[in-house]
Amino acid sequence: MKYKQRKKALILLADGTIFYGKSIGKDGTAFGEVCFNTGTTGYQEIFTDPSYYGQLMVTTNAHIGNYGTKEDEVESDSVKIAGLICKNFSFEYSRPGGDASLQEFFEKHNTLAISDVDTRALVSYIRDNGAMNAVISTDVDNIDNLKKELAKQPDMKGLELASKVSTKEPYFYGDENATYKIAALDIGIKKNILRNLSKRDAYIKVFPYNSKFEDLEAFNPDGYFLSNGPGDPEPLVEAQEVAKEIIKRNKPLFGICLGHQVIALANGISTYKMHNGHRGINHPVKNLITGKGEITSQNHGFAINREETEANPNVEITHLHLNDDTVAGIKVKGKNCFSVQYHPEASPGPNDSVYLFDQFIDNIKNA
Repeated sequence: MKYKQRKKALILLADGTIFYGKSIGKDGTAFGEVCFNTGTTGYQEIFTDPSYYGQLMVTTNAHIGNYGTKEDEVESDSVKIAGLICKNFSFEYSRPGGDASLQEFFEKHNTLAISDVDTRALVSYIRDNGAMNAVISTDVDNIDNLKKELAKQPDMKGLELASKVSTKEPYFYGDENATYKIAALDIGIKKNILRNLSKRDAYIKVFPYNSKFEDLEAFNPDGYFLSNGPGDPEPLVEAQEVAKEIIKRNKPLFGICLGHQVIALANGISTYKMHNGHRGINHPVKNLITGKGEITSQNHGFAINREETEANPNVEITHLHLNDDTVAGIKVKGKNCFSVQYHPEASPGPNDSVYLFDQFIDNIKNA
């Protein structure tokens, strides 16, 4: 039955370019910024990562869904991508530990997906022309109307999305009798970050995106954490103020991805929207402190300004992305604060960067 329901579908880009495919079963229309991820595994983690909120995900791996889904392999409580675009969608899966097929997973979370797309051509086009708004739809006979609706969608530049994915109320994670207490500002936090902190004998209290420093401080934490998340970091003024206060008091502070960008903004360094961003599990980064290379997992569409970072007397670049020399990590001189533009908790094989969590705990111990 599921095979008979496969209708013709399309991807309409903001510049008018159209690619065709087939729906995987669900009819409908979904809008978002189209981007691509080069990871060969980890599709379930990608789809549930809050950092991808509002994005139409193109997967470059040829087969998606072939190992099904597993209930505990999620990074949040729901699918966060706006929709999926892939080449070959596997309705059946082969994996002893799997709980359900990807189709069942998408049906549960009401997610629109289309397959049989020439993803090589689509990704090549996006690489040349940049990430842009798009729509995927099974309403292939209504292109003019889809164009009008697509034109109304807001650009990712200047878009605040942390409020869409952040917790509404504070909550706790881990063992309350753990040695260390960490206050985490949730601007799109992944569950595996909490797992990694908890694994290192930490008890975490997670706070909503618009919490004040005083809210976090009332927990009397040993360290502070600024999470990953979606959208443009510039509108997150409240989070920047929290970062400024933590740095001013020289408390241990660690930031990942969006949190890294917020820390940069708190130090007067601007951010910018990248042409395509970095999304995949094999991005090479050089640690300038140790001289070692790291194979990293990345997911971001914004970056911090390298020239301003180099000119800032209070900030030191600690990591560089070797593909394009963008800033991949910083530390604040004379302060107990560092951050990275990649995901040390996402170890898709290489565990090169998990040491950053140990470094954070060491900073707390030595504070």
